[in-house]
Amino acid sequence: MTERTIAACIDGSAYAAAACDAAVWAAARLSAPCTFVHVISRRKHAAAGDYSGQIGLGSREHLRDELAELDGARARLARERGADLLDSAARRAAAAGLDAPARIQRNGELLPALQHVEDDIRLLVIGKRGESAGDEAHLGSNLERVIRGMACPILITTPHFVPPQRVLIAYDGSATGQNLIQRAAATPLLSGVEAHLVYVGSAEQAERAALEEAADTLRGAGARVQTAVLSGDVEPALHAYQRDQNCDLMVMGAYGHTRIRHMLVGSTTTDMIRRAEVPVLITR
Repeated sequence: MTERTIAACIDGSAYAAAACDAAVWAAARLSAPCTFVHVISRRKHAAAGDYSGQIGLGSREHLRDELAELDGARARLARERGADLLDSAARRAAAAGLDAPARIQRNGELLPALQHVEDDIRLLVIGKRGESAGDEAHLGSNLERVIRGMACPILITTPHFVPPQRVLIAYDGSATGQNLIQRAAATPLLSGVEAHLVYVGSAEQAERAALEEAADTLRGAGARVQTAVLSGDVEPALHAYQRDQNCDLMVMGAYGHTRIRHMLVGSTTTDMIRRAEVPVLITR
């Protein structure tokens, strides 16, 4: 990849079609190329290994050979299935007007595979839950690793994606929040949308002034902006506002603890993503 791309993670989950649709939308908005990425987990599809230490030699050596052949067949089928998934995503993108997206297939784990091409990624699109995720009450472990480990913006999709018209931007007045506003004002992703700039907490005169300043920055970029100050706990207050105002995208920063910034996503960010009913755009 030479031009920075919109990279979408494609797997066999119910979220893959939405990730494809969101990537096509983002590519059109940003006039950027699009790349579909499929990663074959070694944990699920192990390559042929040395079984001699497990089952011995001699009269049972044929079992080792048969197990090795079975692993080889599984690996081949996993590659073929992945290629089919990428083909399906490419056909869906073509039907939506996007020509010739690039395709990447890798063996290994998702985060290292993405980090290998991270410098080429302008925006990463990924479903909230992958095909190997378990309990619906928890985020997929791959998604949590990706949010912690990637520095690029990440668009996390729900099972269905529609181009957003009303966007909720969670603002906290911090330096990170100011950076979020600058990025929101600069990106064509949010041009022309109705932006709801929302602060949760006790807002004194200084906080309200900062909120209005942030709103003016967005208005200067051409956005239609409404501001709101909410009381209560951050996560439920934002979700309630999103539902009441029919916002179809939430934008927020990935706030981590300073000492372990590369190890942990802030609890509010994690809770927001887990309970979100609409896509969430995470910025740095």
